Amino acid sequence: MDESSWDALRQAATKVRARAYAPYSGFVVGAAIQTKSGAVFTGCNVENASYGATICAERVAMAAAVAAGERELMALAISTKAERPTPPCGICRQCLAELAPSLSIRSYAGGTHAGYDLSSLLPDAFGRDQLE
Repeated sequence: MDESSWDALRQAATKVRARAYAPYSGFVVGAAIQTKSGAVFTGCNVENASYGATICAERVAMAAAVAAGERELMALAISTKAERPTPPCGICRQCLAELAPSLSIRSYAGGTHAGYDLSSLLPDAFGRDQLE
């Protein structure tokens, strides 16, 4: 992806971050996923008093893409108010690997960003091949 595409994803993630529901952690996150078709899907974290029921922004964005019939995820931008960029949590890594094991990821925070390849964040991921 070129820089202007990444910037558009960053802007979408930052915009949706304002809608996050994070009364317990105060850690608001926005995410934007671009699919192979060029469509962009956003999500924000939604916390719950029963912490296990919380859903992360990355999974909300992925679910929105799937609900729209998109399965080919190409890039993910994450936006937080943290001092430094944060990669997706473990459960998000596992969920994203289901559809895009080599997903390109950028996390934006503190006026900078960090880039990741999902396969480097989750090497030897559990997947459908283990179920065969």
